Amino acid sequence: MTLTDPTQELHLHGNEAGGDGGPLLDCTGVDVSYGPVQILFGVDFAVTEGEIVALLGTNGAGKSTILKAICGLVKPKRGKVVFAGEDVTNLPADVTTHRGISLMPGGKGVFPTLTVEENLRLAAWLIRGDDDRVAAAREEVEELFPILRARSQQMAGNLSGGEQQMLALGGALMTKPRLLMIDELSLGLAPTIVAQLLEVVREIHSRGTTIVIVEQSINVALNLAERAVFMEKGEVRFEGPTADLLERPDILRSVFIAGANAASGDEGEGPKERARLRDADAVAEDAKVVLECRDVVKRFGGITAVDHVDLQLRDGQILGLIGHNGAGKTTLMDCISGFNEIEAGRILLRGHDITEFAPHERALAGLGRSFQDALLYPTLTVAETVAIARERHLASRDLVAAAFSLPASYESELSVMDKVDELVELMGLSAFRDKLTGELSTGSRRIVDLACILAQDPKVLMLDEPSGGVAQKETEALGPLLLRVREATGCSVLVIEHDMPLLSAICDRMVALELGGVIAEGTPAEVLEHPRVVESYLGTDESAINRSGAAGTSKPGPEAIVDDEAEQLWEPEAPIAALPAATNGDRARRRAPLRAEK
Repeated sequence: MTLTDPTQELHLHGNEAGGDGGPLLDCTGVDVSYGPVQILFGVDFAVTEGEIVALLGTNGAGKSTILKAICGLVKPKRGKVVFAGEDVTNLPADVTTHRGISLMPGGKGVFPTLTVEENLRLAAWLIRGDDDRVAAAREEVEELFPILRARSQQMAGNLSGGEQQMLALGGALMTKPRLLMIDELSLGLAPTIVAQLLEVVREIHSRGTTIVIVEQSINVALNLAERAVFMEKGEVRFEGPTADLLERPDILRSVFIAGANAASGDEGEGPKERARLRDADAVAEDAKVVLECRDVVKRFGGITAVDHVDLQLRDGQILGLIGHNGAGKTTLMDCISGFNEIEAGRILLRGHDITEFAPHERALAGLGRSFQDALLYPTLTVAETVAIARERHLASRDLVAAAFSLPASYESELSVMDKVDELVELMGLSAFRDKLTGELSTGSRRIVDLACILAQDPKVLMLDEPSGGVAQKETEALGPLLLRVREATGCSVLVIEHDMPLLSAICDRMVALELGGVIAEGTPAEVLEHPRVVESYLGTDESAINRSGAAGTSKPGPEAIVDDEAEQLWEPEAPIAALPAATNGDRARRRAPLRAEK
């Protein structure tokens, strides 16, 4: 059946199915494949009207895929999806929306070049013929999200991450769905924003909407939903009260990062290993400054995104950068990387001014950087991707030597592959070595991205939200992994992150930003207890603050998430090759000390 009249009435709450106590949604034996790769294996998933159900699982478990199968964005190979008593398995997405199913996608869920008003109008496309209904729906959305009314004429791409999530959620509500499916509500958002969104979701539920929410944080899910479904490798592993998940460590263990047993209280060598890491990684207060920002200013038109920021990262230190969405964290990192030219101030790397350096010159000088999106070559395998990241360390680039397989060429390639093997083993990627990166989950791609950065032998490593889109137990395993990376390579780390237990466990110091300026600096405990940080960034919702770590605990120390069973790491190789000769005399003189050090 296909609906051709865009003004046809949507099914309202309380019609024929679901109201008699039967399931509003019933998925039976659903199989889904992307080409030759099967993602879902006989998934059974039911939702009763009026529920909030949390859909949890490891990265790549198939959570987003089952949502897409329910709303018609992908077609199951086998199985059946029944909604409100009707088989909707093979209906297209526009028809399932008419039936009352709405999906808020994870990640970027708005059109960045359209205004807020235009985004909401486009979200109401299916009811565009009924002006009164569109106006009423928009009024309800703006009642839930007053900030959208104030930002109605702004481009969606200029909104903060939290405001974009509000707009995406508001768009999903424009057709007044009977079933609302939310994919990763808290992805990349500050704790105060997450707390606000949780309250909105509860309000939507109280108005009669049934909700299925995909969440990476079990702590957030515990705060929101009473029933949980846990998926792993395309199958349902657990279904029942959310609180019962805490009694199932076999289910919650990470299946991606080898040896991850964070927050499990393992005995044995764990305490000794944790003490050794703390003693080995202690950073002296007078350690050499390897990265410094002096009075850095960056403006976009009349908006000051970075406001006279002073920042110091010392040798071997892990420095956390926190702040509200839109506080200027990523913009500051872009300035350090060279992607944004600064209006004022200086940037120094290992004591030398790199303010005028191009991004690739800063990378050659020892600056490594990750990005929020973890963009990789989708048609290359994991090993090939890491090998390309190692390319600048090739001892021979001679085409003739490569064509005739001369010793200089193949020995150089063997050296690169040896390094690739070490990184693949270090990062727990052995099972994915020959798999295309385009087939990996978000969390897996982030680990590959980190391996690519380490392949460049950076002296300073900058990470932009490394846990974004990564399942909670895998996030908890990132802490020990990053500590051991620092121990093995000796690099200093600047990390932007919204996961407070993760940052508290790995950081020596923190810096908090608000409206582009520094509002607090010190140890993790000092910064997280600072009144302005609590007011503007953290809020008081513990589940929003503590997205990883044990539920109901606050600000765990390193012992709460350190991996006791990680294997011995590879040893760092020789320093990065010398910087290339500069074409400008003044720039050459500035770079000379850096080349001499290398």
